[in-house]
Amino acid sequence: MPIELPKPIADYVEANARLDVEGMLTPFVTDAVVLDNGGRHEGHAELRTLFEEAVIPVQAIFTPDTVRHETGQVIVEGPAHGDFKGSPIRFTYRFMLEDDAIKALEITA
Repeated sequence: MPIELPKPIADYVEANARLDVEGMLTPFVTDAVVLDNGGRHEGHAELRTLFEEAVIPVQAIFTPDTVRHETGQVIVEGPAHGDFKGSPIRFTYRFMLEDDAIKALEITA
């Protein structure tokens, strides 16, 4: 049974499944912040670079299997699989939404 995700998160996950960088960027506000792998990426230009350098080459696809709402965040968990060491790896994505868009995302393994 598929889980129910807020629209901007569902749009991001669907674009990631297609490895569609433009589609992955669309749900984020222009000054969004992503914290991933110890790095901070701010704004569409940096997010594009992150996706093009860290997601696309290894075909990293996140498949959420749980979702919960907690202190103003949407917490989504599930495995990511692709051509990287240890695949699949279970990740936690902590989304902050603003005006039906992704304002911030923290990714932890």
